[in-house]
Amino acid sequence: MDLLQSILLIAVGSASAASFYVPIKKVKEWSWESYWIVQGVVSWIIAPWIFAYFTVPNLGAIISNSPLQAILNTILFGALWGVGGLTFGLSMRFLGVAMGQSIALGFCAAFGTLAAPIIEGANLFNTHEGIMIVSGVSICVAGIAVVGYAGVLRSKSMSDEDKKKAISEFALKKGLLIAILAGVMSACFSLGLTGISGVIDAGNKIKETAQSFGTHPLFVSNPVYIFVMFGGFLTNFVYCFYLNIKNKTLKDYVSVPSNILINNLLFCLLGGTLWYLQFFFFGMGQSKLPVGMIVFGWSILMALNILFSNIWGMLLNEWKNAGAKTVSVLTLGLVILVLSTFVIKL
Repeated sequence: MDLLQSILLIAVGSASAASFYVPIKKVKEWSWESYWIVQGVVSWIIAPWIFAYFTVPNLGAIISNSPLQAILNTILFGALWGVGGLTFGLSMRFLGVAMGQSIALGFCAAFGTLAAPIIEGANLFNTHEGIMIVSGVSICVAGIAVVGYAGVLRSKSMSDEDKKKAISEFALKKGLLIAILAGVMSACFSLGLTGISGVIDAGNKIKETAQSFGTHPLFVSNPVYIFVMFGGFLTNFVYCFYLNIKNKTLKDYVSVPSNILINNLLFCLLGGTLWYLQFFFFGMGQSKLPVGMIVFGWSILMALNILFSNIWGMLLNEWKNAGAKTVSVLTLGLVILVLSTFVIKL
């Protein structure tokens, strides 16, 4: 029952994550760098503190008693993840919600799940849990490859006019390179949560401190999010502020009419909150996994993110006029992704 609850909790987070870009698309008359950092303030600064405050008793004591080096390492991994989050948004600009998220999250799933055990020197083929982790990631990546192939088929079958209607800035080659970078760097979030045993401490030590203060197992990750997301915010803030200056878009925040400003702030608030919720529910779901399979929770999150992002892609007509064969290939890829999440039941 715990395993099923784990998948369901992570699925709620995935549905939230896949939905975050939908309200962001409602932002008007702001440049990308302007609305990206505003939603980032919500998702990376405000939301982590609010959710941690209401779910973690003794939050101040937990933070003050956590090892400083572990906190700094968590922020560092967060900063690297921030590069991934930054390019993640760009990948969707050039490839669309469905294809952009699919490719980026595919690399994120594999790297984020396997990097720590490999660096630690673990023999993943020597235990049942290790074999299941490798199998699950392999199935997940296979599903992602099929979804990616569907994206290639769509690109070939759609006219330039159709591509522009679905995704105004569609650029396949540029989008693919950015999505790969986004995936690898985004996986640093997983490393920030767990650290690398025997190599570098990070969020794992903060979790241990939270546990020692009696934090409910469902919420031990919430104090960690404060620091890993702060690191991500720093990276994004520096880049977006640079673009504001370069593109002379600082005026975005004050030049629009009040009704548009309120519209933009509300949709950024909604989008940022949805983005954060993926990690809130992920932490809850991961806590219900067997100890030997905890690292596989990251792969489950990525697989379900891709599933829900492509559902949104269909609803937003990104696959319209792509052809029956393309949609069939896409559906096959999504089924494989769903199956990959149930490896923990074996």
